[in-house]
Amino acid sequence: MGLGNPLLDISAEVGQDILDKYDLKLDNAILAEEKHLPIYKELVDNYSPQFIAGGATQNSIRVAQWMMTANGKPGQSAYMGCIGNDPFGKQLEECAAADGVCVHYMKDESTPTGTCAVLVKGGERSLVANLAAANNFKPSHLETAESKAIYESARVYYIAGFFLTVSVDSLKIVAEHALANNKTFCLNLSAPFIIDFFGDQVATALEYADFLFCNESEAAAYAKKHNLGDDLKEVALKIAASPKKNASKPRTVIFTQGSSSTIVACDGKVEEFTVTPLPKEQLVDTNGAGDAFVGGFLAGLLEGKDVGSCVEAGHWAARFIIQQSGCSLTKACEYKFYEHN
Repeated sequence: MGLGNPLLDISAEVGQDILDKYDLKLDNAILAEEKHLPIYKELVDNYSPQFIAGGATQNSIRVAQWMMTANGKPGQSAYMGCIGNDPFGKQLEECAAADGVCVHYMKDESTPTGTCAVLVKGGERSLVANLAAANNFKPSHLETAESKAIYESARVYYIAGFFLTVSVDSLKIVAEHALANNKTFCLNLSAPFIIDFFGDQVATALEYADFLFCNESEAAAYAKKHNLGDDLKEVALKIAASPKKNASKPRTVIFTQGSSSTIVACDGKVEEFTVTPLPKEQLVDTNGAGDAFVGGFLAGLLEGKDVGSCVEAGHWAARFIIQQSGCSLTKACEYKFYEHN
């Protein structure tokens, strides 16, 4: 089960001019400030964008279900977040349902569904999120009978760090349930700004994390903030060994590094897993690559696979997604877990 910020991606190929105009960097994700708000209309008016279901956690859950469906396990996932009662919200609902995810959205009658501008240049992306309704998720939604039935029946939970700006109390309800029932709780650091400006919220969530995901720039930001040094393998080991509420299982820390090897640390040991590079001409854009990796990894966890097999599934999913525009599941998943033991 995922809990996060459901956003509709407005994705377009752009030139350096618009990145400069809005003071944006590639391979980065930010929350929209006042100065960024005209960008959504500008993309729609001038760039013939694609509208793609997004939101980091929702992407990961969709990919996980896509892979599980291909392995004979439909209907194994659920997702919650807050949307508006509008056409964008309906589009998100239809997309998630088409991918086989049970969505149970909180609906805000007075706020529009959140959007994310995805500016793609040379295969890399810059993300500008306008959370809108996604920012209004409340713990009360988790107190409904339907919500309780959903999260109490789940075995694995995943929340991206982006949700830490919205409702830490909601995260704690799910995390405490996981802790009390010895279930698996997974967290993603998501973006450098989360680490830099929401440090207390990250610290609260991290104590619950059995699995922690982030990319190399987020790992470096965390290391810098906490004086953990420059060696990412050492950083991973230190985060794995940091305080944890469920002491019965060690924390596993996973750092993805694009086409460079993935670092995995657990229980005082660190491993690296090689990524098979994709020929440059097959790369469409990197938007959703990290989300897809987590989706593949989560599917592996639900299949009862070891960490190495989960990483392999994550690499496969990310490789598929970077050959699509955004996190688009354009055909049936061809990955079979029984072929990758």
